[in-house]
Amino acid sequence: MIPGGGQPNMQQLLQQAQKMQQDLAQAQEELARTEVDGQAGGGLVKATVTGAGELRALKIDPKAVDPEDTETLADLVVAAVQAANENAQALQQQKLGPLAQGLGGGSGIPGLPF
Repeated sequence: MIPGGGQPNMQQLLQQAQKMQQDLAQAQEELARTEVDGQAGGGLVKATVTGAGELRALKIDPKAVDPEDTETLADLVVAAVQAANENAQALQQQKLGPLAQGLGGGSGIPGLPF
């Protein structure tokens, strides 16, 4: 409801929605370029993912490689990737959270992905 009982200015609302959508697209592009790390085994395995969750690199310390115990290495790889993805999700929340709140989450405005 607009103070004074007036109707909302649709043009102004559409301009605000377009700006928020542009801001969201810019934040998503920034996330896709930003890399975050996760590690497991005290740093024996390190994973790097983008802020969007795309795996970019995986580093395995030779000390983590035991031909007789590949299961532990696999567990360390999974744990490192999960840690990196958790860090990426935190970055997403930091970058996109305020934008989603600005749209009121479920804004109901056609053309917006929320």
